[in-house]
Amino acid sequence: MGTHLILVTLLSLCSLSFSQECIQELLENVDLPGTDIKVLYSPDVKHCQQLCTQHPSCRFFTFIRPDWTKDNRHFHCYLKSTDSGQPNVKTPLPGVTSGFSLKTCEPHKRDCYPQVYQDLDFLGADYRSLFTADYQECQRICTHDPGCQFFTFVNEVFTPQEIRYKCHLKFSWRLPRIPIIEKNFSFVSGFSQKAEITQYFDTACPGKLLSDTDIVGSNMEMLLAISPEQCQTFCSAHPLCTYFSYSSDDFKCYLKNNPNKMVTRSMEGVTSGMPERFCQQDNSWVKDVYERIDFRGSEIGYELMVDEDMCQKKCTKDPNCQFYTYIPDLISPHWRRCTLKRVITMPAPPKVTKLPNVVSGFSLKDCVQIHI
Repeated sequence: MGTHLILVTLLSLCSLSFSQECIQELLENVDLPGTDIKVLYSPDVKHCQQLCTQHPSCRFFTFIRPDWTKDNRHFHCYLKSTDSGQPNVKTPLPGVTSGFSLKTCEPHKRDCYPQVYQDLDFLGADYRSLFTADYQECQRICTHDPGCQFFTFVNEVFTPQEIRYKCHLKFSWRLPRIPIIEKNFSFVSGFSQKAEITQYFDTACPGKLLSDTDIVGSNMEMLLAISPEQCQTFCSAHPLCTYFSYSSDDFKCYLKNNPNKMVTRSMEGVTSGMPERFCQQDNSWVKDVYERIDFRGSEIGYELMVDEDMCQKKCTKDPNCQFYTYIPDLISPHWRRCTLKRVITMPAPPKVTKLPNVVSGFSLKDCVQIHI
């Protein structure tokens, strides 16, 4: 009984979940200088604020608006943080808008961005292009294409005229990508059970994997994955991935692109396979608990929990948590610490630039109230 009371007291004292108040007000023409932790691109200040909200460490931000005149840093989104959660200084500065993370505000549904942006190019991340009559059709195609998160459409007066009416479909990751995976005997790690991994289909995927097999070359992107099954999930989500190879020694998942040929070779400790699309994947890897594994970094807070099952339930209940790490080892000074973690998964163009006679926007997949 005494131990239980002590643990309850520690739970109330040791939580590092964000405690700052919910501040939704935007500060127009106000800079919050310094304390930058990351610079991304956003088409507007609301998108920048959501990037800050999803970033595990961001507490506040400054967005460089299109009317900024000092240099060409338009659409830069500066994510910022301090130990107190408050900016050290506020400075008047025309052409910028600042604000705060919405982490502490009421949980909201998945982000919907119905606005389109005239004369803005979402540069890069293209995986497919086609010709459409207008930007509305381009956006509809993006919405119905599983891989598309945003688009850029070239209108009827663009120069050169050879690419007028061209619709560029673009990809960004909606699956959580763990930045660091390490072997550590003191840790146990796992995933939120509410993680949205794939769509639901009646037909089960074959789940075919090629053990002790490497697919040679054609590397497109390297991610970290806890298992070959998670690597296959990444490959299935990326529209350009034609196959993959996974190295169990260092958790490296190599996504590959070559639609013309696939050359394999025998290699111990490497598992390869093809993407699984339009069928129900076996996502049992999400439910597994990974002993002696640390998903390092990306912390959004911690609490003391009696065991790893309670930690997983805590992560699943928290709308911001995507994965977690728990320390069951009695020897560790951080014994029973359950650390909740997340990364940015909202649609995020790699670059935003001004370009006359184009229109850019986002998929409306998350705008359930909008008929498309």
